[in-house]
Amino acid sequence: MTAPSAQPSASSAAPAQSSASGQSPLAALSARLTDSRPYALALFRIVTGLLFACHGAASLFGVLGGAGGTGATATAGAWPSWYAAVIQLVGGALVALGLFTRTSALVSSGSMAYAYFVVHQPEALWPMQNGGEASAMFCWTFLLLVFTGPGAAAVDGLLAARRGQQPGATQGKQRVAASA
Repeated sequence: MTAPSAQPSASSAAPAQSSASGQSPLAALSARLTDSRPYALALFRIVTGLLFACHGAASLFGVLGGAGGTGATATAGAWPSWYAAVIQLVGGALVALGLFTRTSALVSSGSMAYAYFVVHQPEALWPMQNGGEASAMFCWTFLLLVFTGPGAAAVDGLLAARRGQQPGATQGKQRVAASA
């Protein structure tokens, strides 16, 4: 028989290290949440994209209650309803997949800003009064995705990995070159 080792096992070393380093449980939780950020962002992107695509499908195909819950469809080529529905369906699907995420999110955000200011805001100033809450929320949500990117599990990331790049790597190089 061998004598027990004076060194702690790997399982008991982790708590000792965190307390020895002075890291509080709150700091440890914060670190874990930070490490999970790309996955939470991916889930946020997927859900938002699917919800947006559902609005487009409803208006284009009369499913899920149809345009405005009436069961009707948008007339093909009618401005702005049909074009908005196409942007919702295509933009939402692209955002959900994480394909051309930032561009799709920018177009989708602009579409919702247009919807808010042209359709809803003339009725009243505040979204609660003019029925523009969904437009305002989608506008700001997509604008956030323009700046944060797609997160994990995005087709954009797979394409960048296939080319041997980190997602967003060329953007960083352009910023460095521009500042030099």
